Amino acid sequence: MLFLTLYPFLYTLTMSLSTPIDAKLPGLHILPMRPTLESYGKVFTQSGIAQAFLNTALRTVGGVALVLLFTASSAYPLSRLHFPHRGFLMKLYVFSMLFSGGLIPMYLLIRNLGLLNSMWALMLPGAVSAFNLIIMRNFFQSIPEEIIDSSKIDGAGELRTFASIVLPLSLPVLAVVALWAGVGHWNAWFDAMIYIQDLDKQVLQLFVRRTVIEESDALATQAELMHAESYSKETLKAATVMIATLPILCIYPFIQRFFVKGIMLGSVKG
Repeated sequence: MLFLTLYPFLYTLTMSLSTPIDAKLPGLHILPMRPTLESYGKVFTQSGIAQAFLNTALRTVGGVALVLLFTASSAYPLSRLHFPHRGFLMKLYVFSMLFSGGLIPMYLLIRNLGLLNSMWALMLPGAVSAFNLIIMRNFFQSIPEEIIDSSKIDGAGELRTFASIVLPLSLPVLAVVALWAGVGHWNAWFDAMIYIQDLDKQVLQLFVRRTVIEESDALATQAELMHAESYSKETLKAATVMIATLPILCIYPFIQRFFVKGIMLGSVKG
């Protein structure tokens, strides 16, 4: 099962590092026979990839910051038993998980707010997820009430208690939500295709889609005419996919140790 899961990734990595002749050989490809970085060099020289990478990084960092800010600040009051109307508000959040306005009302809302063709259109709509809010609220509820009461005895208000006590104790669930939000923003392309018109504001995944689907024939023709021994359509596609995938994979090991603890503690209480 592990091999079946890893093989598509290893195959794409091998194809991106292979010469066109090796890439066309039949059979399983796990390691490149004659590794080469020609395909990566060609992809990095394409116009717009650096700007698309920067736009995606900006969207991911800004989107994760907004998700953590809005989700934590919404989940903490809902985790306090004395907060008025907390049950009704939670029902509204759960309702949003079952029903939504749809694509056209969302587009009209973004347009009427003046957010079209801006990074805010990519970050604000998903700033609060009901699922993430429930996970974080349950984690806050698992914090012993005595700790919060002791901070209030020392004269701390709700905001000071939240910033100085609750958040430092909630690093596992914050890391989990940040990972989910980061992966979602990094891999998203459909909303950018709808809301973004300027090419200099497109994200990396949309650049990958255009390169792999719409411009693959042009890249292949250029490769066959100029560098037939260096790269081909298949190796260029694989290199483009790997460039878009590796950054988020490199971040995961630093957050993985928080992942299991955060999701388990945030899911056991109702």
